[in-house]
Amino acid sequence: MFQLGKTIVSEEILEKEFVCNLTACHGACCVDGDAGAPLSQDETKILEEIYPKVKPFLRKEGIAAIEAQGTWVKGEDGEFETPLINGQDCAYVIFDGKTALCGIEQAYNQGIVDWKKPVSCHLYPIRIKEFSDFSAVNYHKWDICSPACALGKELEVPVYKFVKEALIRKFGEAWYQELEKVGEEHNKRM
Repeated sequence: MFQLGKTIVSEEILEKEFVCNLTACHGACCVDGDAGAPLSQDETKILEEIYPKVKPFLRKEGIAAIEAQGTWVKGEDGEFETPLINGQDCAYVIFDGKTALCGIEQAYNQGIVDWKKPVSCHLYPIRIKEFSDFSAVNYHKWDICSPACALGKELEVPVYKFVKEALIRKFGEAWYQELEKVGEEHNKRM
């Protein structure tokens, strides 16, 4: 672990390699698991605002889940998260063949909304845990991402480089530049 500003960062994000491999996993992270995507309080407001614009991109099952539960829910742990369809798929998931994609991101890609998707989704496999004085930045290992780990190793892409855009979105360009310096130094020692 090391500190960057008001963050405590796991060295695993420098050491582990990762590149999403949708052809192998088919977006399983959007449909597997027992909870929705983690959300900040600000993101709950964004989802409420953009839902009418995102709704045309969603499946009928997702729309039904959102209209029954709301654009966000409180999970069992009391944290905000996206609603699920029958306790499984994220309500915002859509499919391209058998590959799960994000309906919010599709609306973003078409210029309909200016918010890409929840930052927790954008950051994956990094998970952020907020504390009163700092944020913990950790690598999350999930078996369904084994193909992403294999592809990352093959391409030699560390986690922090794979999620560069998301880390800048979350912490800013200056923070990321400091992280890159730490990563370069760390790799010299390895």
